[in-house]
Amino acid sequence: MTAVSSRDDTLRRRAEAVLSRHTPTEVVRLPHARLQLFAKLESANVTGSAKDRSAIWILGDAVRTGAIRAGTTVVESSSGNFALSLATYCHELRLDFVPVIDPNINDMTERTLRRMCRRVEKVTERDPTGGFLLSRLARVGELVREIEDAYWTDQYSNPAGARGHYELTGTEIVAQLERIDYLFVGVGTGATINGLSRRVKEANPDVVVVAVDVAGSAIFGAEPHRRLIPGIGSSIRPPLVEDAVISEIVTVSELEEVAGCRRLVRDHGVYAGGSTGAVYSAIECYFEGFSGPPPVVAFLCMDRGDPYSMTVYDDAWVAANFAPSLVTTTGQW
Repeated sequence: MTAVSSRDDTLRRRAEAVLSRHTPTEVVRLPHARLQLFAKLESANVTGSAKDRSAIWILGDAVRTGAIRAGTTVVESSSGNFALSLATYCHELRLDFVPVIDPNINDMTERTLRRMCRRVEKVTERDPTGGFLLSRLARVGELVREIEDAYWTDQYSNPAGARGHYELTGTEIVAQLERIDYLFVGVGTGATINGLSRRVKEANPDVVVVAVDVAGSAIFGAEPHRRLIPGIGSSIRPPLVEDAVISEIVTVSELEEVAGCRRLVRDHGVYAGGSTGAVYSAIECYFEGFSGPPPVVAFLCMDRGDPYSMTVYDDAWVAANFAPSLVTTTGQW
């Protein structure tokens, strides 16, 4: 056995060990007047977000197929959580990782990435949509060409990312809840709603899958424009959305996203990130005035609120970027 193949064999064993240590996240019931409302706490994953599921599966799949070998440099465009997941698992696999980020990244996340990664690329030029995604993807393309033996995980198109949510997130939630009438899922790269919706639909054929997006996102055909809060929405339509099982779409504004975060922590003690606030706001809007037997409604608490403490949960930031008149007392949220 050559030195290279021996190192690759060690890498495969490490990847298998990382996946074997994965543990399910808890589902909790949140008190609600009209619904049987359940939140799956993806914030309890190792790095604090649901992105761990897709990161584990993408890396493991690439190692198994030989696309990633010992010495490969992993490259990815990410607004935050997926980069943190990759940084953590690449560290365990002894692989270099280069995240490509932009100015919308939370300060806490950026500081963490710069401590964990030897190289961080930050684009600052907006693309034609007013955002940074296309600029980040262009830089990823340059890095893949520049770096010898580079591998782009491609969270927007890689079916292994969706498979991670099918096999892990989806399999867990159907075991934890006997019935799901409505499943609300925030959409960004499309991996979560792709894998989760297909698995839940298999177990609950009548489930209504509601995709949640934010204003300014182009995922479902709207014109993209500038957005401030990372973690949900996109300036492109990710290919992984195509195979998702989607019954309905609810779009909320970023201000409603902020309000949803604050109501969730005020009413339920769940301190979550922006995408979770958007989903909670969508649920409240969707079931406004609803009467009848309370349906079983499930959603993911995608990540923790800590990285958003200086944005979504900061009155001064919200006032400066959205509506100063609404940020007078905490009670209004």
